[in-house]
Amino acid sequence: MIKVLIGSLVFLIDRFYKDRPYPRFYVLETVARVPYFAYLSVLHFYETLGSWRKADLLKIHFAESWNELHHLLIMESLGGSEYWIDRFVSRHVAILYYWITVVMYLVTPKTAYYFAELVERHAFHSYDEFLKSKGEELKKLPAPEVAISYYRDGDLYMFDEFQMTHLPAERRPKVDNLYDVFVAIREDEMEHVKTLVACQEPEERIALDSPHTQALESA
Repeated sequence: MIKVLIGSLVFLIDRFYKDRPYPRFYVLETVARVPYFAYLSVLHFYETLGSWRKADLLKIHFAESWNELHHLLIMESLGGSEYWIDRFVSRHVAILYYWITVVMYLVTPKTAYYFAELVERHAFHSYDEFLKSKGEELKKLPAPEVAISYYRDGDLYMFDEFQMTHLPAERRPKVDNLYDVFVAIREDEMEHVKTLVACQEPEERIALDSPHTQALESA
């Protein structure tokens, strides 16, 4: 059912935004960050009730939402949100997706994580295809300032916190041009996939530590 739902959504988005990559990515990033909002809402609800607490899981999901926010800001800087119809579509889909994920996460967290995994996998493949088809053009275009600020010049603590296969400060993407920016975004999406796969196993989800926590424990 989840695969059919995701497949239908992907089909509609791909057809509607076939020749409009930046609006397509704007819609995708608006939707892609929603699951992390939902996870955080439910986790805070559990913590408020005193039934369950896992600080590192909260931190990891917040770091993921922070990363997706910057993907969204990059797409906005490229003109992806210029038209009201794109803003309308993305925001209404995001609201629906949020409540679906909240209910799913309350009933069966594994399903909620799997749902988001499929979305992130689609995002990875979308950016990968875009890089293959438009790579030479992208290399001639400058990196947006928001991307430079996020990937190179800003405080990268939160960037490191969702890198589940890298030590803190190990991954530092290049941002010399727009091609580099899309490579970085594509690789971010795969990092999200790895985290979501890990979170589908209850034991691993409970034991999951953020990269900075792991670094402190091994010091």
